[in-house]
Amino acid sequence: MGAPLTERQKAILDFFAEFQRRHGYPPTHREIRDRFGYTSYGTVHKHLRLLREKGYLAGEQHQKRGLRLAPGEETLAPELPYLGRIAAGQPIEAISGQDRIAVPPSLLHGPIDDHYVLRVVGNSMIDEGIHDGDLVVIRRRDQASTGEMVVALIGEDATLKRIYPEGPTVRLQPANVNMQPILVPADQVRVQGVVVGLMRRF
Repeated sequence: MGAPLTERQKAILDFFAEFQRRHGYPPTHREIRDRFGYTSYGTVHKHLRLLREKGYLAGEQHQKRGLRLAPGEETLAPELPYLGRIAAGQPIEAISGQDRIAVPPSLLHGPIDDHYVLRVVGNSMIDEGIHDGDLVVIRRRDQASTGEMVVALIGEDATLKRIYPEGPTVRLQPANVNMQPILVPADQVRVQGVVVGLMRRF
């Protein structure tokens, strides 16, 4: 643990951690100044310097977004919506739910609200290390680059595959030598997000 904090230092550290958790990057000095109503940057610099000296922050204070939470000072893993199952074989219906699952911050790519979690059913992505029962972290996107691993919606069914647009057709490619790709008319496929992380519970 770092040295004891004053009430204001604790408030700034809490804001710093919450901002980083929600956005995926730390706040600037200006964002801290505006949040606490300071009229000068000097006060912000002073508090950040003390937080760094006390071991709560690390990095370069004079670079924009150069500071970060020190190792061991990260807040609890953010909780993402758990939206049910997704097939890594033939498409099955995705099941919406109200549950949430804690996810290591390192698996997030951008704002926390852009992410959700699905549980994999099937073994069609097993050659990429994704097994039946694994949890995948998805960043919401409605478009994907060729070859990205995506959640693809075909009608009302969702599947997890790598996507390859091929003219009027989209090829959804498994990673299992025993399985064939799914070929679908391009206008019948909707991208729901791209895979950015994998979690496995032993």
